[in-house]
Amino acid sequence: MYLQRKVDEVLDAWREEKERKPLLIRGARQVGKTSAVRKLGTHFTHYLEINFEENQAYKELFDSNFSVNEICEQLALLQNTPIISGKTLLFLDEIQACKQAIGKLRFFYESMPDLHVIAAGSLLEFALAELPSFGVGRIRSLFMYPLSFPEFLIAINEKTLLDYIEQHHFQKPLPEAIHQKIMLLHKKFLIIGGMPEVVKAYAQGKSLLDVQRIIDDLIISVQADFDKYKALFPAIRLIEVFNTIAAQMGSKFTYSYPESTLNYPQIKECLHLLQLAGLIYPVTHSAANGIPLGAETNPKKRKFLIYDTGIFQRLLGLEIGNLFIQDDFSLINKGNIAELAVGLELLKNEDSYSKKSLYYWQREARNSQAELDYVYQNETQLIPIEVKAGTKGRMLSLFLFLKEKNLPFGIRVSSENFAEMDQVKVMPIYAVHNLKQMLQTLQNKNK
Repeated sequence: MYLQRKVDEVLDAWREEKERKPLLIRGARQVGKTSAVRKLGTHFTHYLEINFEENQAYKELFDSNFSVNEICEQLALLQNTPIISGKTLLFLDEIQACKQAIGKLRFFYESMPDLHVIAAGSLLEFALAELPSFGVGRIRSLFMYPLSFPEFLIAINEKTLLDYIEQHHFQKPLPEAIHQKIMLLHKKFLIIGGMPEVVKAYAQGKSLLDVQRIIDDLIISVQADFDKYKALFPAIRLIEVFNTIAAQMGSKFTYSYPESTLNYPQIKECLHLLQLAGLIYPVTHSAANGIPLGAETNPKKRKFLIYDTGIFQRLLGLEIGNLFIQDDFSLINKGNIAELAVGLELLKNEDSYSKKSLYYWQREARNSQAELDYVYQNETQLIPIEVKAGTKGRMLSLFLFLKEKNLPFGIRVSSENFAEMDQVKVMPIYAVHNLKQMLQTLQNKNK
């Protein structure tokens, strides 16, 4: 069973480009990179997949002084598969195991521009960090994440619901019965997460308890990889920091956490390695006085998001028994999972060719504490976003930000239906993926 992904359309468009560059697919392990490429391979007359971890002979071939034309000739003989420009997709998997192959990707663009070449790897960022240059301008990066909520709905045969969500907006709420149905599915998504193996198991009829066991297995495999991140760097340090990030979700990361066995430089190194692995994403403080948001950041003030809600809830050991007999969304918001879910959806639904940065805003003046979960940049607009777990809650920080920055409106993301009130536009948490489109529609109406 193949899970339909947003990246499928991106890859298919790349396949049709007349002047394409070799593609480097980047993302955490087991997010579906290999499956997506194999799916694309069905559109070619010939498909040739090379895995550098499984066969040392391929690594030796790229280590040589052979040109890419000569390498392709030998690969075709070894695999008994023709490599023909325009008809063959050449996939170099686990390319981080052969840095020389990364370095030679640029020569495919220069010497064989009509050949479709894709490379990927589960620990690719570590190899790229050690290379001074890997073909900037001659290689195109594509970023992949776990499944988004729209992809989850498609996987469980609820595409009609997805289409229905996208027909509604701030001035057009969904019928309440349908809203409640989607909220229930979103609760399940928070528990299941977006890792392809987990979503596939649920889509094929596995119970939520079975799904939890699969997530536990994934966590074990992820932690087993920690030993590969850096020579002589104990995996136990990474496990400690990874678990601490989960415990501090929704708050500025504090280095002096309880029962810490590490000093500041060690924690900082762990954070760096976990980011390279794609297991955490930073949310950086910005003064948010204008565009671009990245111009006024404070790297010392950062939150970190675990890369998947399913992984996150298992790390915290959250109980899910009462989830589906309770209407109050806040019952499952231990650890600020709602804020995590919103941040992940903002990342997943950006352009696949760009690596999106996330920002938050905080005011720490005496007698005037305020914090916004996210500040979103939509072209030349600043959009403040406040996340509420349930249907209630004051919005003092949001109104303060709007007044201080002289902005026309902000977004409240919650378990409520679409709505508008004062300067606040209410968006249900399951519709975050459609934020950019709704903002565009709103902008067109106001012209």
